[in-house]
Amino acid sequence: MGQRARRVLLISVLLTVAVYFLPFARILSYPFVLLSTLVHEMGHGITAAILGGQFHAFHMWADGSGVAQFSGIANRVARAAVAAGGLVGPAVGAAILFTIGKSSAVARVSLVFMFILLLLAEFTVVQGAFTHAFVICLMAVIALAAWMKRSWVPQFTVIFLAVQLSLSVFSRSDYLFTPVAHTSRGIMPSDVALMARALILPYWFWGGVCALFSLVVLWMGLRRLMRA
Repeated sequence: MGQRARRVLLISVLLTVAVYFLPFARILSYPFVLLSTLVHEMGHGITAAILGGQFHAFHMWADGSGVAQFSGIANRVARAAVAAGGLVGPAVGAAILFTIGKSSAVARVSLVFMFILLLLAEFTVVQGAFTHAFVICLMAVIALAAWMKRSWVPQFTVIFLAVQLSLSVFSRSDYLFTPVAHTSRGIMPSDVALMARALILPYWFWGGVCALFSLVVLWMGLRRLMRA
């Protein structure tokens, strides 16, 4: 089982690299950009809910930007934590998926759990036609992978998604060091700027903290998978 997990990881990485050498690479990689946005915004909302707030809505646009709406977070440290929850969300999600990917049986069960989580989100916090369309498509892919009888399919799906989220940690790292966020709703303070407002020290410091945390979490997830 361990050898297969590592082999699946290698295949996932090679396929990901190959995508960027194919014609229309930007189009082929586009769904993975949206995936990282979904996990980023859900990271904000889930963190807010864990800290006692209310996660009201998640909206995503075709340009890959998104916004999570929440309330009930008055404490300054909690507000900073909610902002950080989105920034480190893809890394944490990737680490969890790498850990899950150690076992094909666990991967299958986890896909079912992911489907249920997305279904709940679809009826509670997802807003906008584009967001609904993407979430439904993602649910369909996850359901198909979980339903397939071959045991390697769920494991490959989980590890492949983990690789895509890992890549987004680096490909979208510039957002960690900017004071503004450009979304289809307009220009807003970035997450690190919100952290700087809630806490002391400048935004780029908190960007560095989130970057370091993401790298450590990714390494831990990969290490667990490689030790499978």
